[in-house]
Amino acid sequence: MDTPFIQFHRPSIGTEEMAAVQEVLESKWLTTGPATHKFEREFAEYLGAKHALAVNSGTAALQLAISLLELQPGDEVLVPSYTFTATAEVVTYFGARPVLCDSVTGGFNIDVADAERHVTSKTKAIIPVHVGGEPCDLDAIHAMACEHGLQVIEDAAHALPASYRGRRIGTCSALTAFSFYATKNITTGEGGMLLTDRDDYAEKARCLRLHGISKEAWKRYSSDGTWYYEVLHAGFKMNLPDILSALGSAQLSKGDQFLRRRTEIAERYCERFARLEELELPPTLGAGCEHSWHLFLLRLRPPILRIGRNEFIEELKKLGVGTSVHFIPLHLHPYYAQTGGYRKGDFPNAEDAFSRCVSLPIYPTLRDDEVERVSRAVENLVEMYRRARVAVA
Repeated sequence: MDTPFIQFHRPSIGTEEMAAVQEVLESKWLTTGPATHKFEREFAEYLGAKHALAVNSGTAALQLAISLLELQPGDEVLVPSYTFTATAEVVTYFGARPVLCDSVTGGFNIDVADAERHVTSKTKAIIPVHVGGEPCDLDAIHAMACEHGLQVIEDAAHALPASYRGRRIGTCSALTAFSFYATKNITTGEGGMLLTDRDDYAEKARCLRLHGISKEAWKRYSSDGTWYYEVLHAGFKMNLPDILSALGSAQLSKGDQFLRRRTEIAERYCERFARLEELELPPTLGAGCEHSWHLFLLRLRPPILRIGRNEFIEELKKLGVGTSVHFIPLHLHPYYAQTGGYRKGDFPNAEDAFSRCVSLPIYPTLRDDEVERVSRAVENLVEMYRRARVAVA
């Protein structure tokens, strides 16, 4: 019998999620309504934030956050090159320019010193990304932002529930965007959440996310609603339906459980791979910081291996292990190269991380025997392709 393929990701969906969705279907209220408001309250309480606004994607959460800054055409926003395109593309929606920055040496997150070198009179904000669930150096980011009068929007698509110096990500900056895409630590299939402690931001964002119409407009078809509404802003269509919010609430109730399992898997990987000098483990966190382990980003050391990253991935596939790569730096993509004038070599740390990284399977439903299979497959490939050392007389 063939050994089953270990997928890079499997959603952790159980009877609780199915029951929650069934309850919404039976209620006959399918779009944004009571279940969404419940999810928002629970999410804000879980992270310790004042306001949580559910939207239909993490990209929408970023777009909504940026809309609150009232950027003007020609304004600039600092964005890491080492991220998914959504982080930068939302800046262009407002006629502003994403200015790409390098990663820290030997890591994945934005290099604050490099970001500061790109600050101009047009720079209005910075969007740090907690890559893989590793918290960025927020103290340095906030200090730099304060010195130059910049707004900070955290892209926390990977960072639920990560912590920075004892504070949950989502409570450290004025605006933080989360994603509930199918592969995220909790999922609604598609969805996102914008967190803020500022009442003015929350009030305007609630209006903007549903066509800019007046507050509580979603109730106009319910028994306690009214048909009358007013359009206060040119808004967006970003609301999250109750069906997906019910799924989110059920997932959120397992958030700590999911984190414990992800952490356990990460620790097993680290223990197995630490003895292999041909591999580089994820960066070590600072005091008071907690990784969400959305990704386990393993890096190869090509000088002492007779195999490249791409071939390593193909060999793992032959051994029944699914993997992925996070991320191809933005400056290497045609759009950003053409519109920003970027070229290969501009961001060496981001390129180094990309060229050597492999994302291994890490999710709550990954069984112990599967963790063992993944670990053994990686170890076997390293041993097979290890470069012979020349003895020195």
